[in-house]
Amino acid sequence: MTDRRLAVDAWESLFRAQHEVFEEISADFEGTELSQGEYDVLLTVMRSPGTTARLRTVTANMLISQPSVSRLVERMVARGLLTKCPDPEDGRGALVTATEEAADRFTALAARHGVTIAARMSRLDDAELAELQRLTAKLRVPRDER
Repeated sequence: MTDRRLAVDAWESLFRAQHEVFEEISADFEGTELSQGEYDVLLTVMRSPGTTARLRTVTANMLISQPSVSRLVERMVARGLLTKCPDPEDGRGALVTATEEAADRFTALAARHGVTIAARMSRLDDAELAELQRLTAKLRVPRDER
């Protein structure tokens, strides 16, 4: 049986650490041409074959609601960062593709953001980072089980 007090203390420590790290690495987006939300959308799109992803995949990877993702994607289409078309394999779905401009902006920001993340996470050695990744993956519940 899990010690309830220890569980609460561990959760609070994890929550506070996440908040502090997130706050620090969020500074990378100040004064850039991409918001953090736009970067997150592009992260999924850029990792997809042909820099094209299903909208439902983008939504599944975001930490905001489906309607919020849809509005964000529409704003990105209007700004010329994404193109959007019907998904030929799913009549209800859509495909989004990064434009060349978006890919260039993402690549430049991702390089700097990666350095910031690596610097912040360097407080842990490689074995600790692997353990942290293993433990946080264990805490996550697959989307289809929620």
